[in-house]
Amino acid sequence: MTAAIKALDQLISTMQPELQPDIYVYCIWPLNKSWHGPLPLATFKEKEGLTLVLTEQQAEDYQLDILFRARWISLTVHSDLEAVGLTAAFAKALADAGLSCNVFAGAYHDHLLVPVHQAEAALLALKQLQQSKQNKT
Repeated sequence: MTAAIKALDQLISTMQPELQPDIYVYCIWPLNKSWHGPLPLATFKEKEGLTLVLTEQQAEDYQLDILFRARWISLTVHSDLEAVGLTAAFAKALADAGLSCNVFAGAYHDHLLVPVHQAEAALLALKQLQQSKQNKT
């Protein structure tokens, strides 16, 4: 694995966004029940319940109510967890294009979940952001 990158310009110029193939959905699972279903892409525990991010098929198989349908874009650059400004930079680029996103940070990469109907436009906006930094170097 390559070393984590902390420099903002380098992060942006090498972020290499990739659109993943499946549709993912947000669902809520009660905190007073154990989840024994498939391994989610992501979870987040809030006082209202456990947010599960699963494939749409997994949610349908378990008859879960779907709150939000999304496509998953991974930034394949190995970003340092203490890096400053990457989230702000891509969030601004998406906001300027009128696109929403929900962000998860893993130990190695940042991941965006964008509305299904905005996935291609979001990918394009991210690639344009990356290209703008490559042109300045």
